[in-house]
Amino acid sequence: MRELILLRHAEATPHGKEGKDDRERKLTEHGKSEARAAGQWLAEHKVTYDRVLCSPSERTRETAALALGQIEPSYEDSIYDATVGDLYDLLDKHAGDERVVLVGHNPGIEQLVAFLVEGRSEDYRGMPPAGMARLVFDGPLEPGKAKLETFWSPPN
Repeated sequence: MRELILLRHAEATPHGKEGKDDRERKLTEHGKSEARAAGQWLAEHKVTYDRVLCSPSERTRETAALALGQIEPSYEDSIYDATVGDLYDLLDKHAGDERVVLVGHNPGIEQLVAFLVEGRSEDYRGMPPAGMARLVFDGPLEPGKAKLETFWSPPN
């Protein structure tokens, strides 16, 4: 893997009625605008990718649909409620792909950025809704070896 883009889902509706599955939360109108802005940023910067790995939750599916249009996502159950280790293992299975986008949730996404750049997952700085971290690798996927090329968040 040469490049990895970590994309947190855009703003979602708050937890709703008791008993409703958290995976069913949808994007708000503001969240839809955030996701489209992420897609616009990717297009303006001519960012391409070979694979999209996406949590199966409704809000991540909507984010991917609005922000990423180059290829159909692979929906991976392991991304929802994932630990850094879960996400790292999933990415390791796709290490042969040149450019990967992973669409997921906090705290896993923000912790993964810290793990890949700093080598430790407890030193994360936050990832806003629809925030993206673009990481590049000069060698194999290893903790602490990524370079944070770009950190982008949507305008308010």
